[in-house]
Amino acid sequence: MTAVDVSVSTRTVWRYDGQLLSEQEDPIAKETPLTIRLDGEEFATIVCTPSDIEDMVFGFLASEGVIREANEVTRLQLNTSRGFADVTLLYPERGKVMDHSKRVIGSCCGKSRQFYLRSDVRTAKTVMTRSRITPDECLKLIRKLQEGSDVFRQTGGVHNAALCSREKLLVTRTDIGRHNALDKVYGHCLRERVSMKDTAVAFSGRVSSEVLLKTAKMGVGILLSKSAPTDLALELADDLGITVIGFIRGNTFNVYSHPERLE
Repeated sequence: MTAVDVSVSTRTVWRYDGQLLSEQEDPIAKETPLTIRLDGEEFATIVCTPSDIEDMVFGFLASEGVIREANEVTRLQLNTSRGFADVTLLYPERGKVMDHSKRVIGSCCGKSRQFYLRSDVRTAKTVMTRSRITPDECLKLIRKLQEGSDVFRQTGGVHNAALCSREKLLVTRTDIGRHNALDKVYGHCLRERVSMKDTAVAFSGRVSSEVLLKTAKMGVGILLSKSAPTDLALELADDLGITVIGFIRGNTFNVYSHPERLE
């Protein structure tokens, strides 16, 4: 079964063409809840597109600081019909000390800044990469991201994220949640040992603080988006050393932070 098969359903709709209503079948992006259980204990429930689930689980756990390497998950059992992912950890104590409700101030890597969660302080590090990119490469990568999404063309209801070299998209993933799409990319890189050194992230959605932090946790220093950033995302980008290039549309874009990576 292909990714499109599990990501898209169909529904009868009544389409108005400016004159008449007509009945037709329309593709709809699928949405499903997935509850992750760590060593039998419920950890988190994620609403997501039911494709590349294994990648998303690994990426989410890495982003939350539960794992650092793929081999720290000793077993993953999926029950997609019931919406569960049962994970056995090499270091189960990490999952038990996570506190998703505490908001703290962190100063572990740069100037003091406010994070939403304890896991952000532990896992979001200042990016020291010397990677560079040209304006033409920015435009081409976003164009390739848009052209390569069959699910978006069918439904218009998903986000896309990709890990990129300067010339091409290396890993691309799709989800209804923009942060889930990034987790899927991150998880694939961990599972398949894809190097994230001197790469960029191309992204279809708004650059929120959560998206910025996930990019930092991947160790990627350049974040490209066809959409806009938030002010908190840019404050974090300034501090974490990430170049944010947004509103990439046609032949124009805005460089919001660390413009020294543009050549």
